[in-house]
Amino acid sequence: MNFGFNTRKLLSLHWLRRARRRHLRFGTAGERKAAAYLRQLGHRVLARNYTCPYGEIDLVTFNDGQYVFVEVKTRTSDTHQDPIEAVGPAKQHRLRRAARHYLSHASASDHASRFDVVTVIWPTHGKPSFEHIENAF
Repeated sequence: MNFGFNTRKLLSLHWLRRARRRHLRFGTAGERKAAAYLRQLGHRVLARNYTCPYGEIDLVTFNDGQYVFVEVKTRTSDTHQDPIEAVGPAKQHRLRRAARHYLSHASASDHASRFDVVTVIWPTHGKPSFEHIENAF
């Protein structure tokens, strides 16, 4: 019996939605771990998932007198591409614009700023490890 829709396509869409939700939860968990890692290094976390018309910044921290805008990449292994390669020119441009927006609204023009990339490598069975690239771009 045909009900006017493709059952296979519907099941495929359902699977894709579940995979996307699982991926987002994994990324959010990685961002939480990265924030805790940065706190241990002396950073004060000011914002998580800062969103503005220009894009989103995963973490905004303050450390050693400067604002740090952090892009977090969460991986299950270190066999994927280099973390800095995952933040290409277009993403860097969006992050810079979003950072300018943040700084203009935070009245923070008298402080320096930088962009870091933190990769959380979180194996399926094990504890996460971190790779922190300061002044990544």
